[in-house]
Amino acid sequence: MKRERKDERLKIKEGKGKKALVLSFFIFLLLSFIFSACAPAPRFRRHRTQKQTEKLSRGVYQIGIASYYGKQFHNRRTANGEKYDMFAFTCAHLTLQFGTRIKVTNLDNGKWVMVRVNDRGPFVEGRILDLSYAAAKKIGLVLTGTAKVKIEIVAP
Repeated sequence: MKRERKDERLKIKEGKGKKALVLSFFIFLLLSFIFSACAPAPRFRRHRTQKQTEKLSRGVYQIGIASYYGKQFHNRRTANGEKYDMFAFTCAHLTLQFGTRIKVTNLDNGKWVMVRVNDRGPFVEGRILDLSYAAAKKIGLVLTGTAKVKIEIVAP
């Protein structure tokens, strides 16, 4: 009889030990979730194509390097679904809404052109705009290939 009681006591103690272990595990898990929620959020930098120190004047949307695309893309589909016409006054921009009319000024020579956004791009780091061949020719960008330009939104 005494032996049976000892066996029962040991079983009860073992059961309490397992319960305590499971309980401490759940408390640990709960505290982990609580303290992880208190951790600061990661900081992400917004990708900018222009220098941080460069101030934009009133009406100017963006200043940066522009390039052009021509013959190799002629008659291919643009991002908005229409065919690319290298002789039309259009451009590609990464974020501006399709159909937005912008004034692009070549800062090297002061020439400007009005274009409509109909494509996405450029996908070359450091560039902000891809002009059609006709628009690039009008502002003197064809010979150099790239130039520093100023973008002003005329009509959304």
